[in-house]
Amino acid sequence: MKAIILAAGIGKRLGNIIPKCLTELADGKSIIEYQIEKLTEFVGLHNIYIVVGYKKTLIMERFPNLIYIYAERFAHTNTSKSLLCALEKTDDDVIWLNGDVFFDASLPWLLTRNSESAALVDNKKCGEEEIKYNVDSEGYIREISKQVEKPIGEALGINFIIRDDVPFLVEELRKVGDNDYFEKAIENLTLSGKLKIRPVDKGDYFCEEIDFPEDLELVNNHLSGR
Repeated sequence: MKAIILAAGIGKRLGNIIPKCLTELADGKSIIEYQIEKLTEFVGLHNIYIVVGYKKTLIMERFPNLIYIYAERFAHTNTSKSLLCALEKTDDDVIWLNGDVFFDASLPWLLTRNSESAALVDNKKCGEEEIKYNVDSEGYIREISKQVEKPIGEALGINFIIRDDVPFLVEELRKVGDNDYFEKAIENLTLSGKLKIRPVDKGDYFCEEIDFPEDLELVNNHLSGR
């Protein structure tokens, strides 16, 4: 199995001038440092791919022993094309995540335990900026985007795709627009019936995508035990 971290962007909403994934948490560790530690336990260090773009050398110099994929058009594209860059280089089961997600180490095991493509979710009331989802009659994800009208929860930015499903996702990622999130390709495939994605609730485990200062505060409070 391979793990992909999408770390090509800048955290403008956090006021960063460095790659968002290098945002330091209360204990001095960066978001991506925690991600690498936990994914190394799960897949091994040499099975982690990091997609870089903005100020890429800051990440590469800090973690020189990892495999990097450069998203050349990172300034003009979104996560759909960053993920495509990495998936085109692997032929394996893949777990991938946005570079701003802080998560408990048990969640990758939870997400992949049934050997079917899946997305980590939290069944809660969602805000306007969150990626939302709903399900079909079989319980698989039907719609997944910021615009879902009747959501049942939030997609948390950690996803798993089995090897047999990778070609379908690669093909659709090539088709979607440069500014689309990768969820657009997933939704196209689920709505057309080409792909089944199981929503996996995070349960009592902690997982937070750090988009805004208040998200960062939540993570720091979690780390400090508050």
